[in-house]
Amino acid sequence: MTDTGPRNAQGATEVVDVVALGESMVTFVPTAPGRLADVGHFARGIGGAESNVVCALAAAGHTARWVSRVGADAFGDHLVTAIGAHGVDVASVRRDPARPTGVYFRTADDRSTAAHEVAYYRAGSAASAMTVDSVDLTAARAGRVLHLSGITAALSPGCADLLRALLRPGPGRPLISFDVNHRPGLWRDGDAGRVLLELARAADLVFVGEDEAAQAWGVRPGDPGAIRDLLPEPELLVVKDAGRGATVLAASSAVFAPALAVDVVSTTGAGDAFAAGFLSATLRGLGARARLRHGHLTAAAALTTPGDTAVPPARGHADRLVALDDHAWGRLRLGPGWTEAPAAPQEVPAP
Repeated sequence: MTDTGPRNAQGATEVVDVVALGESMVTFVPTAPGRLADVGHFARGIGGAESNVVCALAAAGHTARWVSRVGADAFGDHLVTAIGAHGVDVASVRRDPARPTGVYFRTADDRSTAAHEVAYYRAGSAASAMTVDSVDLTAARAGRVLHLSGITAALSPGCADLLRALLRPGPGRPLISFDVNHRPGLWRDGDAGRVLLELARAADLVFVGEDEAAQAWGVRPGDPGAIRDLLPEPELLVVKDAGRGATVLAASSAVFAPALAVDVVSTTGAGDAFAAGFLSATLRGLGARARLRHGHLTAAAALTTPGDTAVPPARGHADRLVALDDHAWGRLRLGPGWTEAPAAPQEVPAP
């Protein structure tokens, strides 16, 4: 199959700020709380770690591209149209006539509760058949940043080999961002820890939660330095500690930024939003603390909305909040609708 990515007048693939490669699925969420066995009506949306990131980055004013495969079916049509509507370049998404687009169903309850259910129908999907020969590698590499995640590596051996190829050093390799995104349910052969560590070590910027590092690599929570010892190669390592905050570790420094107090509607997509906010600030050349704070703010936008994707705060609004002193930052509490507020959210004592 020939490359179908956007070309400039000279025939070269257009370079964008960020490219993300990975599977997106059609998401069905009940319109009311309840078990999947009991609810009767669902709202359709989109969900996928990598596409979530580029949708948020496009909304933040960056040029963004999604590279993937979807089925030659109606759900594939929906994904390409919906993600493209966020301002993301989808011209390099290829269609697979033999395999379907993945879908999943989840309850309306927050995923952090015991009542949360998810049912995936992604085995044998078009995206799970991605290989170095079946995706547009030129379009994938034509970005200032290429964002990948461990979810893709779990889909199939071919997908894992595709990530290895993209991470391989070579001329013209973009800065590569890798979100570990450990999903135990996707790994069937016990290789998760080994493969995720291999891939993370080859990236330039790595995002990982302390809980993920504990599950995948046996690192005790509360010690970002121990994770850094496992991953000395990446230029930057971002270690997230749920609601407490996040630390960015460079070669000889470590900077921590506390998370915000948020009235949570749903945690779905918050990790992807954090990565998008951090990458946006990275593209703008901001410092470590500002990058972390932009990550927290973009995550707060996702936490205060019900879907997998959320529109981040306007850049000027986010910059004003990022510039607050530590005391004012610690007193912020963000609730639904805060990103639409013309002024800064009300400052109230955090619990």
